[in-house]
Formats: sequence, structure tokens, C-alpha cells
Amino acid sequence: MTPEAQQRIEDLIRSNKIMVFMKGNKLMPQCGFSNNVVQILNVLGVPFETCDVLADSEIRQGIKEYSSWPTIPQVYINGEFVGGSDILIELYQKGELQQMVEVALAS
Repeated sequence: MTPEAQQRIEDLIRSNKIMVFMKGNKLMPQCGFSNNVVQILNVLGVPFETCDVLADSEIRQGIKEYSSWPTIPQVYINGEFVGGSDILIELYQKGELQQMVEVALAS
């Protein structure tokens, strides 16, 4: 990953309480896993930003290296990597995701 790509990724994560690196965007997800994440965050009614990895191959590869996580989407809350679609679904079903986003948005 280039230093520029790493800086862009870090800037996105730092400047957004909830950041999702995904295929497509929150208005038009381009895969089912990305759509799952968007739907969960919409149900929670929390503000979040997205980065379309399909539009930027450097970010698409770089985010996988950055997190040491091989798949997209990737969700960051309060600067911390949370996981992908399956992990978000699990956290949501346990009620833990709601707490995580409330803490993030309150800080």
C-alpha cells in the first residue's frame, strides 16, 4: 500500500465516527454483504459515511492490508475496526452494536 493510500484511509477513519468501506455506497450498495451493513446502520438510525472501494482500486486493496482483513465491507467505529457483514449482524442481534455506536457518537 502506498503511503498516500494509507493516509487517505486513516483520514477517512479519523474524520468519521462510523466509516464503512464497501462496494457501492449507502444509497446504492453493490453487493449483498455491503447492503446488510447499510440496512443495519439505517435501522439503528445513526449517521455513517461510506467509501466505494469499486471506484478506487488503491483503497480497495489498501483497506485489506490496513486492517489485515481480507473481505469487504469493513466497518470502523470510533477509529476501531469492528469487522464485516457477519460480525455486524452478530453484534446487532446481541444488542452490542447499538451500544457501540451510542458510545462512539457520544464521544
